[in-house]
Amino acid sequence: MTDYGEEQRNELEAIESIYPDSFTVLSENPVSFTITVTSDAGKNDEMETTLKFTYVDKYPDEPPLYEILSQENLEDADVEDILSLLQQQAEENLGMVMIFTLVTAVQEKLNEMIDLIKNRREEEKRKKEEEAEEAEKVAFQGTVVTIEHFLSWKAKFEQEMAELRKKRQKEEEQSGKPKLTGKQLFERDHNLDTSDIQFLEDAANSVEVDESLFQDMDDLDLDEDDPDFDPVCLGSDED
Repeated sequence: MTDYGEEQRNELEAIESIYPDSFTVLSENPVSFTITVTSDAGKNDEMETTLKFTYVDKYPDEPPLYEILSQENLEDADVEDILSLLQQQAEENLGMVMIFTLVTAVQEKLNEMIDLIKNRREEEKRKKEEEAEEAEKVAFQGTVVTIEHFLSWKAKFEQEMAELRKKRQKEEEQSGKPKLTGKQLFERDHNLDTSDIQFLEDAANSVEVDESLFQDMDDLDLDEDDPDFDPVCLGSDED
């Protein structure tokens, strides 16, 4: 016949030696105690929960009562996961003392949660860095010009130019002095096409020639048949 009391006392002694700093007896009849379980991560990221166990008369052939008294950095979903884990482990270990097994399973679960949080943070950090790098590349390279971009720019440019022309035309109409183009000026005044020619003719007629400069040319004794004749020397002799 199984002596449940003795098995429970022996387990309590073992649990107290394994968890001296986190084990606390709450009552002796029924036997109830708490064990604080902490993840292996650093202080900034650690998760912690305090588990309360109560022996039933036929423990370990029947599972102990358990609950979560307190927790740190755990969400509601995490608490539900831990309670489900305790139930699963208790059912799998019926007939054997199981407190150490249950506590170990919870600690491993906390470590898994911490790892998930760390991985999620690293993934978010990596995505932010990639987004920052991509934004920097776009800022450095500018917008890649494609046919679609060019056609969009061209349509916008032509629209802006058309609006500008309409604005100028409206201003000219309001001022009463429309600005004529070169073609319009020639169409209005046909004398403009002959103005340049007339200017040249007037300039030619206004040139005066001093004929006295050439009157003494006949008095010069120039022997153009002389092979030694050099017109340049005429000016040099005078000097």
